[in-house]
Amino acid sequence: MTGRRVVIIGAGVVGAALADELSAKGWDDITVVDQGAVPSTGGSSSHAPGLVFQTNPSKTMTEMARYTVEKLMALGCFLQVGGLEVATTPERLVELRRRHGWATSWSVEARLLTPEECLERHSLLDPERVLGGLYVPTDGLAGAVRAVEVQLRRAQERGVRLLERHEVLDIRVEDDRVAAVVTDRGEIPADVVVCCAGIWGPKVAGMVGMSLPLTPLAHQLAWTGPVPALSGQTEEAIRPILRHQDADLYYRERFDRLGIGYYGHRPMPVRPEEILSVDAAEVMPSVTAFTEDDFAPAWAETRALLPATQEAKLEEGVNGLFSFTTDNMPLLGESSEVKGFWVAEAVWVTHSAGVARAMAEWLADGHCSSFDLHECDVNRFEPHQLSPEYVLTRDCQNFVEVYDIIHPLQPPENLRPLRTSPFHTRQRELGAYFLEAGGWERPQWYGANAPLVDGRDIPDPGDWAARHWSPIVAAEAQASRESVALYDMTALKRIEVSGRGAVAFLRRLSTGDVDKSVGSVTYCLLLGHDGGLRGDITVARLGRDLFQVGANGNLDLDWFHRHLPADGSVVIRDITPGTCCVGVWGPRARDLVAPLAGPDFAAGGFRYFRGKRAHVGTVPVTALRLSYIGELGWELYTTADLGAKLWDTLWERGQRHGIIAGGRGAFNSLRLEKGYRSFGTDMTYEHDPYEAGLGFAVRKAGKGDFIGRAALQERGAAPRRRLTCLTIDGPAAVVMGKEPVYDGENCVGYVTSAAYGYTIGKGIAYAWLPAGLSVPGRTLHIGYFDRRLAAVVAEEPLYDPAMERLRG
Repeated sequence: MTGRRVVIIGAGVVGAALADELSAKGWDDITVVDQGAVPSTGGSSSHAPGLVFQTNPSKTMTEMARYTVEKLMALGCFLQVGGLEVATTPERLVELRRRHGWATSWSVEARLLTPEECLERHSLLDPERVLGGLYVPTDGLAGAVRAVEVQLRRAQERGVRLLERHEVLDIRVEDDRVAAVVTDRGEIPADVVVCCAGIWGPKVAGMVGMSLPLTPLAHQLAWTGPVPALSGQTEEAIRPILRHQDADLYYRERFDRLGIGYYGHRPMPVRPEEILSVDAAEVMPSVTAFTEDDFAPAWAETRALLPATQEAKLEEGVNGLFSFTTDNMPLLGESSEVKGFWVAEAVWVTHSAGVARAMAEWLADGHCSSFDLHECDVNRFEPHQLSPEYVLTRDCQNFVEVYDIIHPLQPPENLRPLRTSPFHTRQRELGAYFLEAGGWERPQWYGANAPLVDGRDIPDPGDWAARHWSPIVAAEAQASRESVALYDMTALKRIEVSGRGAVAFLRRLSTGDVDKSVGSVTYCLLLGHDGGLRGDITVARLGRDLFQVGANGNLDLDWFHRHLPADGSVVIRDITPGTCCVGVWGPRARDLVAPLAGPDFAAGGFRYFRGKRAHVGTVPVTALRLSYIGELGWELYTTADLGAKLWDTLWERGQRHGIIAGGRGAFNSLRLEKGYRSFGTDMTYEHDPYEAGLGFAVRKAGKGDFIGRAALQERGAAPRRRLTCLTIDGPAAVVMGKEPVYDGENCVGYVTSAAYGYTIGKGIAYAWLPAGLSVPGRTLHIGYFDRRLAAVVAEEPLYDPAMERLRG
């Protein structure tokens, strides 16, 4: 593909893989530039220990790791000795069962082992310490430097140019588009620049004014001298790579020696600007001096877990730099400010080839067809998440927690509170238990509602599901069905779209028909150019050329900005920080709101999926007749300065109607009873509207074009898989999400989101299944830790299928 000049900055394992993948797609003007000498250029790839454990709570990361294994195996750069994770505590043993579920869900072969089976695979283990293990036979050792060499050679054979010992000094930008990469040996013209600079990524991105939320942190790796038990071993490794996460340790063999990696020491961040140059570094820029005192606990624990090492000594060690991010995910994609500047950062060897394939597809085709990248997009962050203090604090915390057992709902402990709604003071007075969402403090339940628990039969969800849960959640859900509740919806992204081109713009970007009367509200989908879902939004028409969009997050805002017409006919504003929203929902919502807002809110005066400007008491509001919990009510929006007054007005008047404040725990239960999907959890970029059960939101042919329509038509409306509602009976009726679903002994799908349905008296789990199994009444099983729970495919919605309560 001629005409686009590509410069890849960084010849490490990511840059080399990208050069290989992109040249294989026919791109013929590619230059790879690095300050070091290939193949060991001095970055993280040059000292990486190469352990590849594929299992990850993220489906995307697991799939990228699997592709990396397959590719490096084919290239002769991978030693497939298997991977063994051992448990030395009961808590870790339970966690390994959860990890086994992830592996099974994401189609990675894995087996749970007894202590004796662990010892059979790794004879150095102390059998008295090990309680069990998780074994993945396709894990193993990647030769990072060898992978760089082989992939660059393949790329060069296709015409890729390699420039070693060229230090990048600047990136020239013209008219908000990259024009050239400036090195100490001259300029390299470029239409596309991809930053694969690893620990130098923030420095390179800063050359175009881009803030990259990445911190290089030192991680300890030491090597023993000869271990007598390994004496005479002629192969580099015969035992599985080993992970002892209870002590933040991992191990690999190198003939008769052991490599020991340690994450249990204090965080040791390094500013990218302070990393030494290739010429100034004693060993390599990504390696700093080994701090023996930090490693002492690791050596003591190693000698206990692997008694054979008591006869060996530590011979060498390094503090090697690796990249950490605020959410432990890579940073991929194009800058929102400078066209043609792309990043593929915070990528370890484990996922390197997978990331390169994703980036090559994204660059060549305009989208990635192999992996869902919504978790990895570099434009996912809110502005506060790019602040230096936030990045450093969260990155260091992620280093500390890298091997910790993390509950899916576990909130960060530091830098809180950051964002609080105008209702926050009142919520604290009501004893709110807060979790975090996009930096917002969001109540999960309210202690003030504890008396509602009395007399209610509330099932115990079990230890794991009961973390960050209270029986108050059940009481709030049931009270919301019986009276009226206030739900803080401020954390949802709100975008104002205005201008003479607003209608055409929204029709082009979304699947819905937004060109309706003022006051209409339309549920729409955003599709990628491949027809896959990019998000779901609600579009309220508040004026002839004025719309309010309820979105999912910053990626929707970025998508809107990327498609703005050049003539200035559309203006976009993120109005989230200056506004707030409360959901007023329940069978008594009209009794509460109508006397405060006037006759338009009385029965028959305000139809479902309509919106209007009004006043609630003295507070001006934008009222939308929507409900995420499946009950009568409104979303009420106002400016942040009047939010507290809105809450107080509703709260005072609501006392006569049994008003409560409801938290996110109840909200999630109620939305699943109603069958409402959550983008990013139930559906992502890899799914289309028909698979997700959202075909009703796609406007009919002949009603105008929109992004993704042609690709969606090629996919067809008869999906091979479906997002399916399952119900679970019995006392152990709660799962958490990402568990495998079985038909007999075969894993056929995985759970997306789940909760107990307190109205219907059953556990609810939504799961992706083959369409042939998505048949109401069919019994399947969900793997939950060491159990198999019977689950029945159900008709949806489970609650109020006739929509009588919503439309009443």
